[in-house]
Amino acid sequence: MGADPDSRFVEIYESTYEPILGYVLRRCPHPEDAADVVAETFTTAWRRIEELPEGDEARLWLYGVARRVLANHRRGERRHEQRTAALRERLAASPALARPPEDEISQMGRVFRALTDDDRELLSLVAWERLDHGQIARMLGVSRNAVRIRLYRARKRFARGLAKAGIDHPRAVALEGSSL
Repeated sequence: MGADPDSRFVEIYESTYEPILGYVLRRCPHPEDAADVVAETFTTAWRRIEELPEGDEARLWLYGVARRVLANHRRGERRHEQRTAALRERLAASPALARPPEDEISQMGRVFRALTDDDRELLSLVAWERLDHGQIARMLGVSRNAVRIRLYRARKRFARGLAKAGIDHPRAVALEGSSL
């Protein structure tokens, strides 16, 4: 093994990438999964470059690695599916997540649900999760000022919706009269 590890890896990669990719694509239901398996296969080759056999044996060695990576991938998918199924069962049985019939949803609830996803998320983070502006800013990856402005606007839209629905809420009246 006279070649340095970097050039050896490049040479092996260039000569075996397409056959390994084809092997994996024929065994994976999704191209994204195949890409992950191929990447893991070549990561293993890079880590174990000193153990890679010479010549065509390297390709056969990589097929073996790809086969084991595929098996691990399938086991992981099965575990994920089992955990997901178990979680779905628990959630389906949870009274906390049972959705009330439409006629039992309060008018305020209907106004809240009519807000955009972003507005509902911001208002929920403050009201239900009890996060402050700094915590929300870190969670969303934005500045505290951006959170303050977005939250102000979301509250204003919620107050407008409440007023339009005929819900007299002191906070709604106060927000409706103010401007940004």
